[in-house]
Amino acid sequence: MTALQMTGFMLDMIRSELEDAVGRENCSTRDIDKIAHGVDYFWLSRMWADRGLRMPEADIVVSPKDAEETSAVLKIADYYKIPVTTWGGGGGTQGGALPVAGGILLDTKRMNSIEQVNTDSMYIECGAGSIYKHIEWAANEKGYATMHYPSSLTCSTVGGFLAHRGIGVVSTKYGKIDDMVLQMEVVLPNGDIIYTSPAPKHAAGPDLNQIFIGSEGTLAVITKAQMRIFAQPEERRFRGFLFADLTAAFKASRELLQKFKPSVMRLYDPAETSSLIKKIVGVEREGAFMNIAIEGVSELVAVEEKILLETFAKYGAEDLGSAYGEKWWQEKITFFYPGNMMDLPQMFGTMDTIAPYDKIEKIYWEMKRAVETNFPMAKFIAHFSHWYEWGCMVYDRFIVDHPPADPHEALRLHNAIWSCGVRTALANGGVINDHHGVGIKLGRLMKEQYGSAMQVFQGLKKQLDPNGIMNPFKLGL
Repeated sequence: MTALQMTGFMLDMIRSELEDAVGRENCSTRDIDKIAHGVDYFWLSRMWADRGLRMPEADIVVSPKDAEETSAVLKIADYYKIPVTTWGGGGGTQGGALPVAGGILLDTKRMNSIEQVNTDSMYIECGAGSIYKHIEWAANEKGYATMHYPSSLTCSTVGGFLAHRGIGVVSTKYGKIDDMVLQMEVVLPNGDIIYTSPAPKHAAGPDLNQIFIGSEGTLAVITKAQMRIFAQPEERRFRGFLFADLTAAFKASRELLQKFKPSVMRLYDPAETSSLIKKIVGVEREGAFMNIAIEGVSELVAVEEKILLETFAKYGAEDLGSAYGEKWWQEKITFFYPGNMMDLPQMFGTMDTIAPYDKIEKIYWEMKRAVETNFPMAKFIAHFSHWYEWGCMVYDRFIVDHPPADPHEALRLHNAIWSCGVRTALANGGVINDHHGVGIKLGRLMKEQYGSAMQVFQGLKKQLDPNGIMNPFKLGL
């Protein structure tokens, strides 16, 4: 049986089935709802709409309240072979939530219940449609914190962060989103409701969490999750430093992370130091600015601060004291607000990649050279924001102040810059992306990264979603 065209009589018939599953008020074919769910924070989708063009739209927007209603929706979609695209907060930058194949847009935000704050096992059980700031508030009311503070904290959902393997500013100590989830409730394309293991660390086969985390809605719909919470630190201390160059900063940071883990490590290249850091934090110096935060039990914080100062002094870092670091913490989301963040009519993108220490600085310089040489209209700036004992991530951006007015030419230029930058990262030992995901923006490069290993992803897709209904054309699947 071939996929059904949702038009005319059959559109009304399927809409009736979906209304029966989730309630008439939770199904919409209104233009305003379809348009609103056709533009996320992907630059091309915003540019396309800004130029007065319509993005691909769903035929029906559906909002289930729980796993049972989600199951009913997916059973209908699987029977008729209708594409299903899952939508969280719409804050993604890779077009992962765009319904490019039409069909059903499954909006998860009704699945926003906070079912329990379990202070014995240290987790919050919540619907995947919960805005992450809301579960942070729920943890705060009990004296705890989620320790997941990305720039989109106030507008993105639990499921969205899980879908693209998101990360926050205190990740160096607490980890990425995949380190913060215990168990998930997941609805498969055939409508089956399953649960991952009740404990994420076990020897009972592969961790099912890691199959669905980062799969960007191509394998299933995450409907509920148990997210870890942490005790609030007794103390959080900040320290700002200025390095003469990136090389010294990498050496100092690598040595520091063999000794202990700060919560925040943010290193800015000279270009961002002289622009964004100057504007937001007030550092008006040449060099590479770095902010460090240490937190936890006060006695340990004092010892770690001593180790920090001794280690960084070995590499010539100038200690700027605590004021700049505290200012950075206060403004950590302000960096992304209008007036500070790049925005239309500029063209911009963040090619975040991650690599071991022996490769990361070369990746930065090679990407900067490739982008600025091949595209003289673009400038390249970066910071390094998530660190491990073995390597770190470069949050690298390109900016074009005056992109082509013609939307088709703008699209071509945008994709050409991305291909150039990401292929340069791959050629030098990096990856396609660290935490923003792949979506439709970078799907074409998945096979270039994985080669014959791509068959593993394709095998999972074929087995779990034989009719290919789940988020088509994303993640290279």
